[in-house]
Amino acid sequence: MAKPLRLLMLLTAASAMVIPPPPARAGMLRPLLMLLRPQLENQLTRVCVETIADGQADLQRNLQDPCRKLAVPTSKCLIEETDNSGRSLGVLTEMLSGRFGDDSEEVVKRCLARMFGLPTDSLREIPLRELGRRFGRRSLQELSP
Repeated sequence: MAKPLRLLMLLTAASAMVIPPPPARAGMLRPLLMLLRPQLENQLTRVCVETIADGQADLQRNLQDPCRKLAVPTSKCLIEETDNSGRSLGVLTEMLSGRFGDDSEEVVKRCLARMFGLPTDSLREIPLRELGRRFGRRSLQELSP
């Protein structure tokens, strides 16, 4: 699950998160998803720091706050798109089993599309690995001094 989260964090940083949220629409599992949000934010923060700092202790300390601030809108997007996609049960099942499956991948793609201002399903046919290959390395290179 870490590689898709890394991709999401990198792409989120690039997009600057200026897109307004969609109108509120709560599904039956949304309260449970909201309870999991602090853990999701902690994991997103950890992945962000590890990915960008690449083992440099000083950089890791300096990235904690910016990565935490980035994790908040990212977690909101993931929860909203999980709920909006109708895949809440599938995503929760995948999370509980500790795997990243089709439902989780669909939600990540929906969130990425939303953050870039694209139609929600515009990335559906592109493999997540391909998105990572196209944007992940380039984003890391742009962040490097």
